[in-house]
Amino acid sequence: MGSTGGPPTGRERRGDPEADPEHGRGTHSGPERGHGHGHGHGTHSEPERGRGTHADPERGPGPDTRGQGTDAGPERRNGTDAAGVVVLVGCAVWSLVSAAGRDGRPEGVLLAVFAVTAGYACGRISGSLLPVGGFVVTASGALAVAVASHDGVVPGAAAGAVTPLGQTGAVAALLVLGTGAACCAASAARTASGRTASHLFALAVACSALALASVPAFAACVTVMLCSLAAALIRRRTAVLTALALTTGLVAGATWAVAEDALPSGLATSVEAPLTVHRVELWRDAVTLARQEPVRGVGPARFGRLSPTSVQSPASGNKPHSAPLQQAAEQGVVGVALLAAVFGWILYGLRRSPRPAPVTLSAAAALTAVAVLACVGNVLSFAPVTTGAALLAGLATARTTREGQDL
Repeated sequence: MGSTGGPPTGRERRGDPEADPEHGRGTHSGPERGHGHGHGHGTHSEPERGRGTHADPERGPGPDTRGQGTDAGPERRNGTDAAGVVVLVGCAVWSLVSAAGRDGRPEGVLLAVFAVTAGYACGRISGSLLPVGGFVVTASGALAVAVASHDGVVPGAAAGAVTPLGQTGAVAALLVLGTGAACCAASAARTASGRTASHLFALAVACSALALASVPAFAACVTVMLCSLAAALIRRRTAVLTALALTTGLVAGATWAVAEDALPSGLATSVEAPLTVHRVELWRDAVTLARQEPVRGVGPARFGRLSPTSVQSPASGNKPHSAPLQQAAEQGVVGVALLAAVFGWILYGLRRSPRPAPVTLSAAAALTAVAVLACVGNVLSFAPVTTGAALLAGLATARTTREGQDL
């Protein structure tokens, strides 16, 4: 892209004539144009040639814009935002429809929708003002909440929803989000010192998972870091985002297969061992309830009262410990479709994001890890997790004209 008044881009400073329209125009402009010569006199116009090949010493090198989204203008981005509004409104309305005529309680779903909306909006605003600092603040906040909730109740969790397993899952999700946000900061940082500091911060957050959560949580954080490092080499994000979506769908399908007892005996034994028998029984109760009411479900927040396993063990927190299975049991197939639509909308927004590909793919890796945790746990029952995930998505899709200039 040519420079028309702002600092030249990296490609212009390298003197690439194909990437510098001003360079080409400079060869036929200046005082020589008035002499009527058409045989290259303009090539001696040094001021015009220098416009695209010398960086402003006060501004420094321009931001790395490689791999930015194929932004098609405000109309296309407005369409993505409108789709998100439709999906979130649909989630709220369907929870009311599912609860109609029953003793269901849709308040939890409505609060979750509000948390996602508020977090995403705050992320979009913060990301436009602080392209790097917003990620750093998010990572710090996620780590702080994880530490504060390690020995207590996660703020914003539903009453009675916290169990040792659920608590560990929520802390793991927060640490994954913190690691992803720090990796995004490293990918967006303009200076070498900023990138190094952000990478070290991401490593510190990941290592804290060993003390605050579990070894699988640490593995999830490390996986996010590795994906972020690999994303620095990727310029086309569509294939990666598609693979992440398929991974989430595969895990969700595996949870359903375990609940249906459809896996081979040997594989089922190895899969169910780390899940515990109690959790598998909760999943099977969810499938049974989903069969009874396949369209509307049994109603929001009614699983705990209708599940025999949950009634016998109140410590389970009235949750089936799987977001897709909970949606299927309480809000039917429509609820599952809406949950998938929310995740698909976030990934599509990351695909259309004007931020560089390493930033959006780092965020996508962290959000996919949270989605996987949600398939085998009740992490979405905690407001800090849903808010943090939406905040990270908003930061990674924000439009900014000063990429990386705040760090």
